[in-house]
Amino acid sequence: MLLAVLTVSDRCSQGLMTDTAGPVLVALLGQQWPQAEIWTGLVPDDEDRIAATLEELSLQGAALILTVGGTGLGPRDRTPEATRRMIDREAPGLAEAMRSLGAANHPFAWLSRAVAGLRGSTLIVNLPGSKRGAEESLASILALLQHGIEVAAGGQTHP
Repeated sequence: MLLAVLTVSDRCSQGLMTDTAGPVLVALLGQQWPQAEIWTGLVPDDEDRIAATLEELSLQGAALILTVGGTGLGPRDRTPEATRRMIDREAPGLAEAMRSLGAANHPFAWLSRAVAGLRGSTLIVNLPGSKRGAEESLASILALLQHGIEVAAGGQTHP
């Protein structure tokens, strides 16, 4: 199974900052799916580049693509727009769960514009760019992702 973590950051892509969130997500995915191949990549906050990368990964058969960053209110935060261009069907409950569970300890979680959905059988989920936000968001939906990936691949519809 192919899983992907795509970090979206101008500063990281320019070498001005080190991505700390992406590696944490890779570790969590590796614990959940130890046999999976995990692809990682880094692109700037550019809607067309994000969309093209999501399309390429889905064509390669990725079961899950996690994007990291670009979900806030900043003028260059365009990850949700790129994701919406690529998905066939939204899965709004995933983003709602992350915001709701995150806001219990971090009220700014309500400002996240993250979306989630399917492109064919590839599940795409936007996560925040901070290490803590990304880790907590993924942890809050990990069991849902397990089931969602199985169902999207044509598997069982009830846990």
